Amino acid sequence: MKKWNRLLLALCVVGAISYAYWKLAIPIHRVEIRSELVMLGDLDGDHRWTASDLTTLHPILKDPFSAPDDVARRIDLNQNGLIDEEDLGILRALVSSAGDPYAAEDKARSEGTPFPRPRELYRYVPVAEYLPRPLWALPYPLAEDSVLDWLASVRPPLSTSSYSGALAAGVYAEAIRFDQAWRKRQPQLVLIEREYAARKLARVKALFHAGEQYELLLALVELVEDAETLTVRNQPEFPLKLLAFRDHLREVLGSPFYVEFTAAKQDWRAVLKRVSGHIQTDFGLTYDLETLGPPRSLSHLKNYLQRAEWQYYKSATREENFHALISYAQHDPRYLRAVSRTSRKLQDPNVENHNLPMVLLLREALRIKGGDKKKAVGLLDEAIRIPYAWIKSIPRKALPGSLALDNFLLPGNKEDGADKSRHWNVFGGVSLYKSPQEALDLALKREMQDLRDDKYSQDAMREFFRDMIADLNGMYHVMTVNPTLLTAGNR
Repeated sequence: MKKWNRLLLALCVVGAISYAYWKLAIPIHRVEIRSELVMLGDLDGDHRWTASDLTTLHPILKDPFSAPDDVARRIDLNQNGLIDEEDLGILRALVSSAGDPYAAEDKARSEGTPFPRPRELYRYVPVAEYLPRPLWALPYPLAEDSVLDWLASVRPPLSTSSYSGALAAGVYAEAIRFDQAWRKRQPQLVLIEREYAARKLARVKALFHAGEQYELLLALVELVEDAETLTVRNQPEFPLKLLAFRDHLREVLGSPFYVEFTAAKQDWRAVLKRVSGHIQTDFGLTYDLETLGPPRSLSHLKNYLQRAEWQYYKSATREENFHALISYAQHDPRYLRAVSRTSRKLQDPNVENHNLPMVLLLREALRIKGGDKKKAVGLLDEAIRIPYAWIKSIPRKALPGSLALDNFLLPGNKEDGADKSRHWNVFGGVSLYKSPQEALDLALKREMQDLRDDKYSQDAMREFFRDMIADLNGMYHVMTVNPTLLTAGNR
């Protein structure tokens, strides 16, 4: 018996040593490679440069943002972050040389033209990291009859090496992206969508003529997101009423009447009466805000069931989903531009800096979660709560006074932190699990409770309006985003 025990022990030892050698001494098991080799210019995936690649390119030239991100990156043969004329010239030279990069190089050098070395036409691409999409920098034939009547006067960018050049390149690409989206959506737009679009287009035009490149870029990104993600067609009317109510709250907050309240010339009851009046006008609902009850009744079983479903989607979020969302927030140029618009304290009363970044985060969460809104809201709800301790490595005095430190990746000024992000996402989620009507009711009760607890102070009243604006933005966007409008491969 001892003999068999010794033999078994010897086999275990040999097995352990063999596994250790296999795992530790053979490099392929010691170093995990998370990248793939990509052939630039190979647009049809056959690993050759042929006329088929030019055929694949042709519809992309007509509809620049129809191609998935990975195809767009392969068009950028000169790797300068732009899809420009030089990229097309390199691809055409490769095709005309029967796909032989050495022949294409020799021909170009004989003509005194710089040309990539064959090895430069291949790139290692990480499979689990964020990679930016190259900016479109080719002439746009449809600019002459664009809804953006100033687009024809804008020349394609040549470089992004300077800050102003990068802004100009972003504006050019975003303007073309919007023009393409507008042409697809315009025939289906309902009247209220056309009216909102007209106001935003007028603002974009004013920003262009004023030379406000940064704000112009963000305004165009906002228009793109509206065109590529939102639709009220076949939607109930209530979400549209949410947006009208939000605009009325902003009007009250910026009115002479509210200034009188801050100067103690108007009572808080008069302010709430104005809000109740807008609720009646916009929704046909009667609310006595002063006597409003608590946010939720703990005696209703359905509240616990809905909370359990919400918690399931939050807990089911996988680690790689967090990594994907965080990588996006750290590197996506459009998001970084949007989230960088912050204000000093008390200079963002209408939560203007907040909505676009949250819209972009929701879009990315939907992409990660395959278009499932509940899963996307659950992912955002958890991501908002991730503390980023590394932020504190930079001394507070070295950072702008407008930045919120509790979660640097999220939108918000110092006065808000991640608070408005949570409001936006939570009440957007409530609209899914309950209904927009119930979400509005819960938001009013929740914000009124905070106002009541703070004795209706001026600061509390201001935050009542701002929190409600964030709540309403979240409800509207979560409800009206249509995942079928999103192009799966494009951010």
